Amino acid sequence: MAMSRSARGYTAALVSAIFLSTTSIFIRYLVTNFDMPPLILAFWRNVFVIATLVPAMLLINPRLLRVELRHIPFLAMFGSMMGAFNGLWAISVANNGAAVATVMVYCSVAYTAVLGWKFLGESMGWLKISAIALCMGGCALISGALNAVTWQVNFLGIVAGLLTGMCYTAYSLMGRMTSERGISPWTTLLYIFTFAVLFLFLVNLSGGRIPGSATNLADLFWLGDSVRGWAVMVLLGAIPTVGGYGFYNVSLCLLDASIANIIVSLEPAFTAVFAYLILAEVLTPVQMLGGALLLSGVAAIKLADLRKTALPVPQEA
Repeated sequence: MAMSRSARGYTAALVSAIFLSTTSIFIRYLVTNFDMPPLILAFWRNVFVIATLVPAMLLINPRLLRVELRHIPFLAMFGSMMGAFNGLWAISVANNGAAVATVMVYCSVAYTAVLGWKFLGESMGWLKISAIALCMGGCALISGALNAVTWQVNFLGIVAGLLTGMCYTAYSLMGRMTSERGISPWTTLLYIFTFAVLFLFLVNLSGGRIPGSATNLADLFWLGDSVRGWAVMVLLGAIPTVGGYGFYNVSLCLLDASIANIIVSLEPAFTAVFAYLILAEVLTPVQMLGGALLLSGVAAIKLADLRKTALPVPQEA
């Protein structure tokens, strides 16, 4: 029996959450065991995404490799943002740990609600205001932003973590725009990661002036002849990254963005479990409280959006 459109969307979003929840585990492993600079890591992660997608598309459906020229400028902008997102994400994981970095991304829900109110004329009732306060309060507790000492020892980690939330907001909005343009989610994935690779390559030519980047071209081959290191890197690009973003794009084509985001919001819970089992990461009581506040705020905002879309549209007389 064939699955309904909504059932396929729910399944794609859940699979996406599971895949995405493991990306920070791979990144943390590479940073911890190989002392790999985050922006070099992000560059190679994207390279292996492309190396996975191109042969798969050639084998399954070569037409997925083609896109109309009129879409290229938008995809280039999308890809540059994606490159910044991946770079900031790697920096956040390196400095904050897998579980904390993943939870901080979900500050994006609060940003989206504020932007929607400011620029799109969306409602901002007391429920959303309270939910935004919960999200931002939770983020502050998780990151340690309320502690002056934390800013001194982990300024880069806090800033990168907060900026990943903004980038994730942009990713969700731009992903929805590509589906409305009729571009295949897998074609979108290939092109935005291609432009992301170009963006990160240029960043790594900064001579180390950008934190976490290569100091010279030789640094790009940081892993050297380590078979284990390259194997983990290939797996990071080929499985959780392709699967996570690919299935998320598919879910955006089948569901409203708000519904897809609710399901994908399960990602921090999965990451916390994996981080504990694989990396022995344990959140402090304050961070657990912050995570509970943040995810409660996420749920409240999403429920407010769903309630709004469920209201009957008044009929004209």
